Amino acid sequence: MRRRAFITLLGGAAAALPLAARAQQPGKSYRVSFLALVPGEDGTLMKAHLERLHELGYVEGQNMTFEYRSAEGRPERLPSLAMELVQANPNVLIAGFGTLAAQAAKAATTTIPVVFATVGDPLGAGIVASLARPGDNVTGLTDQARDVQGKRLQLLQDLVPGMHIVAVLMNPDTPFSRLALEEAEKAAEYAHIQLKVLEARTPDQVPDRFADAAKAEAAALLVLEDPLIYSMRRKVADLAAQFRLPAIYVYRDSAEAGGLMSYGPDRRQLYRRAAEYVDKIMKGAKPADLPVEQPTKFELVINLETARALGLDVPATLLALADAVIE
Repeated sequence: MRRRAFITLLGGAAAALPLAARAQQPGKSYRVSFLALVPGEDGTLMKAHLERLHELGYVEGQNMTFEYRSAEGRPERLPSLAMELVQANPNVLIAGFGTLAAQAAKAATTTIPVVFATVGDPLGAGIVASLARPGDNVTGLTDQARDVQGKRLQLLQDLVPGMHIVAVLMNPDTPFSRLALEEAEKAAEYAHIQLKVLEARTPDQVPDRFADAAKAEAAALLVLEDPLIYSMRRKVADLAAQFRLPAIYVYRDSAEAGGLMSYGPDRRQLYRRAAEYVDKIMKGAKPADLPVEQPTKFELVINLETARALGLDVPATLLALADAVIE
């Protein structure tokens, strides 16, 4: 999928920019490229990234050329798309949602700066040398913290008291999901909860995993979202409703798609911060000197409509903790 012109998408915002912002680096033009794995990322989170670039004074057709490539959910396409973007010699290459896009971007170039927007464990995945000093030509933002899995289990317990078996939906091929599972297992052991791990590597495997959860008599579901499962968020929410499984997700988008609740970082803000990293690099900063940022705020979103459909009474104490409640 190709996107060469975003003037229509954000032209209004660009026109409203102060003259000082539009005068960013007069006479110089920049090329920014974006590599995505998830289908339709140009219509979702990438908007926040472009909006922030425009606020910082970069306007397509004036002082910026923006190129977008998406593997449309097919990881095997990422290396060739990354090489295609690198051949155009951009000032910065952005890797969108997930570890695999960042790994492909890093493998494609050792000289062009790479900024990843949301990688679960960049250190464990070998993308950076350290979080404080990334090294080489790659830096960015991580959207996860492994220790929040215990918090997610606790939130499920608050909503489904007395639960003993919790299913965990995950893609074992995603590096961070494996690490998140380890943390969930530690938290579950402490809480005397048994986990039933449901592995899904392809979309067609997901419905069968829900059937497995029902056979195991799971009382709730912990969803470890990666690009595969996130791209199926509506289907996953529908299956959770069909099997009457109270589920907690990572991203707000999943709660908005019908999921019961989510607890995780504001990814829109992460994509805006990634744009600020791009700006710093185009002004002369080196990726190796820009620490990888970790999320400091996690938002709880509860879908009351889904709770009612599942026959759940959401405690007032839990509603008071919520950052957003979907009626």
